[in-house]
Amino acid sequence: MKPILNIQDVSKSFGKEQILSHIDLTLEQNTVLSLVGSSGSGKTTLLKIIAGLETQDSGTIYLHGEEVSNMKPQHRNSIYLYQEALLFPHLNVFENIAFGLRLRKTPEALLKQKVTEMVSFLGMETHATKMSHQLSGGQRQRVSFGRAMIIEPSLLLLDEPFGALDSVTREKMQVLFKDLAKQMQISAVFVTHDLKEAIVMGDSIGKITKGELTQFSDLKSFYNDKDSGIKKEVEFWKQFN
Repeated sequence: MKPILNIQDVSKSFGKEQILSHIDLTLEQNTVLSLVGSSGSGKTTLLKIIAGLETQDSGTIYLHGEEVSNMKPQHRNSIYLYQEALLFPHLNVFENIAFGLRLRKTPEALLKQKVTEMVSFLGMETHATKMSHQLSGGQRQRVSFGRAMIIEPSLLLLDEPFGALDSVTREKMQVLFKDLAKQMQISAVFVTHDLKEAIVMGDSIGKITKGELTQFSDLKSFYNDKDSGIKKEVEFWKQFN
C-alpha cells in the first residue's frame, strides 16, 4: 500500500531566510503524524506547503502516489484546520457541518442523514440550531472538525487546533479527535509545540529544528532520542509528584 503522503527534498526560503531545508516525510494511510518544533521552526510553513497554501522553492509532494506539487489547494482533497474554528457566522451548527456536502450537491436525504450522524457523534445534538456566536470555544472547534471530516478528505492538516482552548476542553478535544480518527480512518498531520500533546495525538512524530526535519518511526524512538526534549520534560514533572 502506497503512503498517503510522500514529501521529497522540499525547501523553502522567505527572502534570505531559509525556513525549510531538504525535507523528506512519509505518512502511512490511516495514521496521524505529530509535527513538533519551536515557534519559527518551519512546521506551519510545511503544513501550508502540503495544503497548497504556500509554494515550495524546490522538491516534490505526492498524495496517494499522485504528484500535487503545483496543484491548487481545492484539487488536493486535503483540509487545513486553523487554531481558530472559522465557522460561517450566518449558518447554524447543522448548516455549518453540511456546507461541504451542499457544495458537492449531495442528495438532501443523504445529507440530512450524514449531518445528523456527525452532530450526534460530536455530542452537539442540543446545539444543532445554534449560531456560532452562541457556542463555546470547544463547541466551535467540534463543529469545525465535523465540517472538515464529513466530506471525508484524504488528508487532514491541523495547525495547533486546540491551542486556544483551556486545559480541560483541550483534553476532551484530544479524546474526540482520537475517536474520530479511528472511526473514520483519518490520515492527518497534527502540528503542535506541546510535547505531551504530540505523544497523545500521534502514531508517529516528526520534529523540525531550524528548518530540518527528523521523523521518528514510533513514539519509543522519539522518547529515546537525546535531542527530542521529552526525557527532560518527564524529569521536570516528576519533581512535583
